[in-house]
Amino acid sequence: MNSLSRDYWSTRIEVPDKLHQGLDRFTHALFGLARRRTTILKKMHLEAEQIAEQSLALKHVSDHRLRERLEEIQKLYRRQQRGREAVLPEAFAIITEAAYRTLGLRPFPVQILGGMAMHKGYLAEMATGEGKTLTACLPAILAGWTGRPCHIITVNDYLAGRDATEMQPLYNYCGVKAGMVTSQMDPAERRLNYQQDIVYTTSKEILADFLRDRIKVGLCHQAPRRLLRQLCQSTRTRHDGLVMRGLDTALVDEADSVLIDEAVTPLIISQPQHNQALVLACARAEMLANNFVPEEDYRSVLKYREVHLTERGRRKLSLVSASLPGFWRSPRRCEELIVQALTAREFYKRDKQYVIQDGKIVIVDEFTGRLMPNRTWRQGMHQAVEASEQLTLSDPSETLARLSFQRFFRFFRQLSGMTGTAREAAGEFWHIYQLPVLSIPTNRPCQRQHAADRIFAEEDQKWLAIVAEIERCHATGRPVLVGTRSVKISEKLAEMLVAKGLNFNLLNAVKHQEEANIVAMAGAPGAVTIATNMAGRGTDIKLGRGVAELGGLHVIATERHESGRIDRQLFGRCARQGDPGSSQAFVSLNDELIQRFATPSVRKMLSRVVASQAPGARKVAEKAILLAHRNAEQLAIRQRSGVLKMDTWLADALSFTGSNVDF
Repeated sequence: MNSLSRDYWSTRIEVPDKLHQGLDRFTHALFGLARRRTTILKKMHLEAEQIAEQSLALKHVSDHRLRERLEEIQKLYRRQQRGREAVLPEAFAIITEAAYRTLGLRPFPVQILGGMAMHKGYLAEMATGEGKTLTACLPAILAGWTGRPCHIITVNDYLAGRDATEMQPLYNYCGVKAGMVTSQMDPAERRLNYQQDIVYTTSKEILADFLRDRIKVGLCHQAPRRLLRQLCQSTRTRHDGLVMRGLDTALVDEADSVLIDEAVTPLIISQPQHNQALVLACARAEMLANNFVPEEDYRSVLKYREVHLTERGRRKLSLVSASLPGFWRSPRRCEELIVQALTAREFYKRDKQYVIQDGKIVIVDEFTGRLMPNRTWRQGMHQAVEASEQLTLSDPSETLARLSFQRFFRFFRQLSGMTGTAREAAGEFWHIYQLPVLSIPTNRPCQRQHAADRIFAEEDQKWLAIVAEIERCHATGRPVLVGTRSVKISEKLAEMLVAKGLNFNLLNAVKHQEEANIVAMAGAPGAVTIATNMAGRGTDIKLGRGVAELGGLHVIATERHESGRIDRQLFGRCARQGDPGSSQAFVSLNDELIQRFATPSVRKMLSRVVASQAPGARKVAEKAILLAHRNAEQLAIRQRSGVLKMDTWLADALSFTGSNVDF
């Protein structure tokens, strides 16, 4: 490939079509149902079993002959020749045998099935512990053979580095090279790794690099325009500063987290911009907010995390506005500042939405529980939180480029993925990404025993019951994994266990360095592990000696999440690959899910029913929790829909400007 061709492909993208609406959306949804019908899964499952048998017949073939045949098939894919799909079963069979020779792992038929599904553009729903890391290698190798960029998107830097390193022998055997891009790398390292056939990275890193490259080429981000300008200029301009070599194929691990949960917030490339007036205004607004009384001057809407001033609050606002800097004295600007200060106070909580390190606010990802250093909230909210914590206020940021994950992943020519929880969002995956979901069966029958939720009227009762349950399991020698929603809650439980004299491992956003090791040891006899939402996704929990006979790992959820998928991810940490295990959730009426998404009348009714312990009380409470779950999911869908509408509006409004704000 010559330099002009490489330059052309480095910024080429698939321009996504507008999403279907109205009757078109209904018709499109029917096509989605047809794409994921059970007959397709059955046919592919039969093919996968035949491939597994075919791979066994290759046991006695020499390495030399096997590599020769791999090279022949690779040429078919590199040249995009007709008939290459006819050799797909043979290619998968040889890669399966190669995995055994290089890694000591022979993919099960269900893993081959998952690989075939991804190669054909499906989202494979594979249960936790079914070996998704090895499964992703099968379609990745085929994509790497084409010579086009192939990116495997993981949920964190650790998994990107681990998977790229552990799978390297298989890739080398099959004639492709793998690299990884993590947050700590400089541009030179990134450029070197993006040149590899297969690149492991995270969604945030690849989108940030994509936007930075677009900023560098400016108005010439369209390849034909850039090529025409180079041909017309006497001195050609080369864009050697680009780190990526383009977009083509993306295989997304934990696709529900990457494509759904994280899609609510767009990624923004910004730079600090000195604005002393705004900094002073935010500091002053925090002081003025101390004079506003909840329910009298303002009301908080927990469901939407919004603050609204009352008439009394607006009158008070007019009296204090004179003390703000000139630009901020106007009623509208003044109200915006005060509402922002009150919102920071009411809904941005330390050790939940953020932690403080070295005197700075560090945002915590609410879905994964991981820290997001060097990230800031927009439009003065970061400064408002800093002011509420009495920290030195940082300069606000100026937006250089903005793009949502939803729009970005539609730029890929070939998009597929895998996750343990996709059924609930199958319609959304198809509507936004054209991704039909196929539920891959488990290799062995699941033996997980899930107990009914335990529901309490008061939060203190719930925590006492959780500690008692941990003590009970620990006394028998069974390991326990406890999932919490925030750093604060995880440390509260830790203090209670210390008071009981129980040893435990704590994994949260503050103590995350040993994440993989802590989670990997969670199956040891008598182990007690407390983890926030991250829960070591991607790390296998192997049961210690004798643990299976005791009943396996016991997983406790300390409350229900807004998304039922996150609950299922936590429960999926136990009973993997046919191992025994059990799970249970503990719920109180003061939990955020119920407080945010159950109506006041429902909460009042629940208090009476749960306190009475009358027959059928549990069923009523479970129905109410299910309704709250549904309300939470609907709100999340509306928020993601809002991001999509903003995408469409920006694309239409700015299409003639060549702006980097949205592509």
